[in-house]
This record gives sequence, C-alpha cells and structure tokens, in this order.
Amino acid sequence: MKWRSLPESHESTDARPLREIFAERKQLIAKYVPPETQTIHAGVVAELKGRHLASNILPVGANVPVFELPDHDGKIISSTALLAKGKLVLCFIRGRWCPFCVGQMEAMNLILPQIEQAGAALVAISPQTVKQSFFMHDQHKLRFPLLFDAGNKIARRFGLTYCVPKPQETIYRRAFVNLPFTNGDESWELPIPATYILDRDGTVLYASANEDYTDRPEPGDIVRALEQSL
Repeated sequence: MKWRSLPESHESTDARPLREIFAERKQLIAKYVPPETQTIHAGVVAELKGRHLASNILPVGANVPVFELPDHDGKIISSTALLAKGKLVLCFIRGRWCPFCVGQMEAMNLILPQIEQAGAALVAISPQTVKQSFFMHDQHKLRFPLLFDAGNKIARRFGLTYCVPKPQETIYRRAFVNLPFTNGDESWELPIPATYILDRDGTVLYASANEDYTDRPEPGDIVRALEQSL
C-alpha cells in the first residue's frame, strides 16, 4: 500500500478538504489492514480518549514555552525569532511514517501563501530526527520548516505526549515503523497531533488536538482563525 504522494518527485496539488483525503485513506486501511490490527489501533485511541489527553493540552490564553529546535537542515530555529516577525502556526505531528501526518502536511503546504498573507509563519514539530525530517521535507516538497523535538521535550510541555502501548509497538515493528531509529531514542513516545496559532507575544490564540491521529483540523479553518485574529 503506497501512502505517499504520487508521483513522489512532485509537490502535491490535492486541494480536496482534508476530511475527504483522510476518508480515502481510512477506506484503504479498512480494506487492506487486518481487522485485529485495526482493533488494536482503535483501542489505543479509545484509551487515550479515556485519559482525556486532548482536554489537558496547553490551552487558549496560555503563554507558550520558548523553544529552539533544529530544522530539517540542522539549522537552529527559535520561537522568539519566528514570533518577532508575526503570528505562528505550529503543528505537532508524529512523523513521516504516518499517512495522516503526510496528508496534513501536504494540505498545509497548499495554504502556506494564505497563512503568510495573514501575517503568520508555519512550522511543524515532530520527534523524528533531522535526517528523517529532511527526507519528509524533500520528498513532499514542503515549503516550511520541520523541526526536530528530541525526546518530545517541547511536546511534553504542551501536554501532548504518550507512550505507545506494547501491542501497538509490536504492530509498528512488524510494519517496519522503528521509532527508536526514526526518533533517535528508545522511549517509544509520541505526541498526539495538535495545531496551535500563537500571537506575537507567544499567547495561544487557537488550540486543537485530538487523541485520534486520523482527525485533524481543516487547513481552511486555520486560515479563517488567523484572519479573525487580525
């Protein structure tokens, strides 16, 4: 099953709503992934929802922690420098191995001009290494920085992290999703996907997170939230 853009050497121009793109990927999962595997993934999502992880993230009105992280080229990017230029859209993702992260990043790539027109920058943060971020950035022709959050230190301060349960870890290993290799540590820790809009002073203007990694905000909703904050 091929998740990544076709052809891989060209920028994605799929302008459908993200929910339609995700619905298509869910149909492929339902068709090709064994039911017992689907049940384990669904159980993890249910368990995370039972812990109300998304209800306890850094909320609207909070002031975000200052951070400095290397981007996909190894260049250090600081939140202070980004916010000095305007508002900031911040997406926390799992990694390039996740088809829903790929779909979201490609969709955000398409609306980057609208984000910039609204006076904001866009960056994504994940626990995947600089090398993995470089591969993702290059493969999907992304035009915004992918930042490496080693050990999920920043994601943890946003209240987004959890440890992959052993049954799901076994599935990932069988599917060659080797998080210790991809992320450069042995923790098997991931962030739940989240999208933030930060004001220039670092105050959270918009916060959206979901324990279900197949559910992300529509890029158009992010643009509208930015425009309403002008």
